[in-house]
This record gives sequence, structure tokens and C-alpha cells, in this order.
Amino acid sequence: MDTNTLGLIAAALTTTAFIPQVVKIWRSRHTKDISLGMFAIFSIGVFLWLLYGIRIDALPVILSNGITLVLSLTILVFKLRYK
Repeated sequence: MDTNTLGLIAAALTTTAFIPQVVKIWRSRHTKDISLGMFAIFSIGVFLWLLYGIRIDALPVILSNGITLVLSLTILVFKLRYK
């Protein structure tokens, strides 16, 4: 297995891990136990990883962090909307 394939598999697993949380919040409209601060800091970090991936031209880093950023920002929007 080459390095990019390994990275893409890891990226797919860590990125899709956010989907159940997004679906749960969307269905329940309940975000009391979600930390606004944690997801804000996390989203900034993921954005910086995305920029890093773009700078080094690493497809697994770009894809995983682009998708993870969308999912984490979705959770942040839900947190603010369903207060």
C-alpha cells in the first residue's frame, strides 16, 4: 500500500466519524452537551490543516480537512441555531 492510499483511508475514517454527530444533532435539535469552544478551536485547527495540505499539495490532507471543516462548521451552526 502506498503512502497516499494509506492517507486516504485514514482520512476517510477520521472524516466520516463526524457524520453520526451531525445526523444526531440534526434529528434531535439538541446541542446542550456540545462544547462551542471546542468546536470553534477545532474548526480553526482544521482550517489551518487544510491550508497546510494545500501548501504541500497533499491530496489526503486536503480532502480530509476540507470535508471535516464542512462537518465541524455544520456542528457549530447547529450549536448556535439550537441553543
